[in-house]
Amino acid sequence: MPMPRWWGHVNKRVFNPRAIAGGKYPVLIHIGRASGKTRHTPLDAHPVDGGYLFVPVYGPEADWVRNIMTAGKARLRIDGREVDLVGPRLVGAAEFPDGVTRPPKLLRITEFLRMDVKP
Repeated sequence: MPMPRWWGHVNKRVFNPRAIAGGKYPVLIHIGRASGKTRHTPLDAHPVDGGYLFVPVYGPEADWVRNIMTAGKARLRIDGREVDLVGPRLVGAAEFPDGVTRPPKLLRITEFLRMDVKP
């Protein structure tokens, strides 16, 4: 069971703005599927061959996942640069990179968002 949705609303309004302003965390930049507004979501970005893997701790139905799946692209601000990402897809745990701390098992996260760096 992913994190409860109510906690996502708290994060979106309280903690995410602070994380973005701090400039310390990777930030996924995407377009809202209904509003058309630019959205910024701080996330862990795990490098994989040719792209990045993201952990949807609120499940694959989280707004940011749905926005990216609809748009088919996003930008990642990481290490002081921006990277264009394409080809979003949900993948299983087998694609989780070795050496990276996995989410706690009690969250039962079985799908991850994988995107490729745009050539």
